[in-house]
Amino acid sequence: MSDSFTTTVLNITTGTAETVTDLTRACEEFLTRTVPGRDGLLNVFVPHATAGIAVLETGAGSDDDLLAALHHLLPADDRWQHRHGSPGHGRDHVLPALVPPHATLPVIGGRLQLGTWQSVCLVDTNKDNADRQVRLSFLG
Repeated sequence: MSDSFTTTVLNITTGTAETVTDLTRACEEFLTRTVPGRDGLLNVFVPHATAGIAVLETGAGSDDDLLAALHHLLPADDRWQHRHGSPGHGRDHVLPALVPPHATLPVIGGRLQLGTWQSVCLVDTNKDNADRQVRLSFLG
């Protein structure tokens, strides 16, 4: 693998509830361990059809607000044509159209360039799949 590209996979267990999981610390640890002092881009990707990556404030209620907004936009009821799994599971397959499965973020001097209140988060509304993988890839 080229020294201008490096990648790792995080294994995340989200449980049986809708969740917003903060990945910021894991992203920072990956950068510190693999590309100290380097400039480039960090791509965060969740290879699942029912999860997404969001950049938002956490800890002040915004993560719960996001889940509430998604529940309002994508109700867990029987309206969905995709019908396997828990009732309303079809909505989970629509989620990545609203919360994409990826984010690409600038890295300067080996540090993630987020705003003061921004965090990198895994958004998972699928209660049927508690195990997720998130791929972190640095390109510099």
